[in-house]
Amino acid sequence: MFENLSDKLERSFKLLKGEGRITEINVAETLKEVRRALLDADVNYKIAKTFTDTVKEKALGQNVLKSVKPSQMLVKIVHDELASLMGGERTDINLKGNPTVILMSGLQGSGKTTFSAKLANYLTTKKGRTVLMAACDVYRPAAIEQLKVLGEQINVPVYSEDGNQNAVKIAQNAIKEAKLKGINTVIIDTAGRLAIDELMMKEIAAIKSAVSPEEILFVVDSMTGQDAVNTAKEFNDRLDFNGVVLTKLDGDTRGGAALSIKSIVNKPIKFVGTGEKIEALDVFHPERMADRILGMGDIVSLVERAEEQYDVEEARKLQKKIAKNQFSFDDFLSQIQQIKKMGNIKDLASMIPGVGKALKNVDIDDDAFKSIEAIIHSMTPDERANPAIINGNRRKRIATGSGTDIQEVNKLIKQFDETRRMMKMFSGGNNKVKNVMRNMKQ
Repeated sequence: MFENLSDKLERSFKLLKGEGRITEINVAETLKEVRRALLDADVNYKIAKTFTDTVKEKALGQNVLKSVKPSQMLVKIVHDELASLMGGERTDINLKGNPTVILMSGLQGSGKTTFSAKLANYLTTKKGRTVLMAACDVYRPAAIEQLKVLGEQINVPVYSEDGNQNAVKIAQNAIKEAKLKGINTVIIDTAGRLAIDELMMKEIAAIKSAVSPEEILFVVDSMTGQDAVNTAKEFNDRLDFNGVVLTKLDGDTRGGAALSIKSIVNKPIKFVGTGEKIEALDVFHPERMADRILGMGDIVSLVERAEEQYDVEEARKLQKKIAKNQFSFDDFLSQIQQIKKMGNIKDLASMIPGVGKALKNVDIDDDAFKSIEAIIHSMTPDERANPAIINGNRRKRIATGSGTDIQEVNKLIKQFDETRRMMKMFSGGNNKVKNVMRNMKQ
């Protein structure tokens, strides 16, 4: 995500390194490269020019402190302008009304149906809402079936009417069903086309008129770049939607849609899809995204994801086990499961400042933990609880059972022992921590 843009921006800032002060000449050279980087990221030309003109004006008006280098000052200005370009601050979804009606719009293939389920999961697990999804794509039976399958996965009901081709009536009846069952949120999944056409626009406008949604979200595939922005403008002219959802932001996207769309339609980006898993949905924070684009990481989002998987009671139990040197392979497996729930491994790593750049050309498979899990699952309960009993014969059996080799088993057991020893040291209070740090320094 934004890797090419991040690299090119970093190279442009290097033009100012070693400079004692900001001048019109060195700023112009740097911003020429910044503009080129934005255009390569498929940002609209007018937006890129306005952006660099604003940055130049602010940079030349700054009195640079002696303690701050010109390149650092320019990075700060670019960061603030990037955040402003993407909306400035987070915009929450509107959940007023009883039931709250949320209408999805967008082209076929943009990810509307999948996002509907992701949003339903987000609202039920993080907002405490009850949700009904309405299948109003009457032209694609596969879309209705897909919504039902996703609904089963997250335990959210789906309203559909076999044989009924009237999407407006289905939407109205879904709302009646929600009221009858005391459900406080209805998400309406609508039909899309491969390109904008009059029939689709008339139908979704009719649904909007009939159900008066509190929230209309435009779902767009961020990998389509500037085309996504043009499509958003046409939808907004007809629907006047409330916010944008960018899907597939974890793919090989240049980022132009994320950087341009707010300026074109003057509507905030509210959510971004960051993977295929049902949990892979993030509330959009412009400042945090600016941090990531400039290679500063996003520790706040990483901590938030960790906290979602954090169980206070389990953590207390684990701390007691570590203190007693009873941390087992079962506990280790449990920790792996929690990390996996947090999302794409490479995406998580990129949230740590400096790590994203280091891992740029490293292919991290989401199945990277598979062999570790297979090895642990091939152990007996006694072996997982007491790794010390795992002798040579047991290691051979575990390797055979997990489809790995004995070297992998040995490596995992060694890493586990080192991890357990380190955790034991850090669980022993300040004195032990100080001793560990002193030893590390030596």
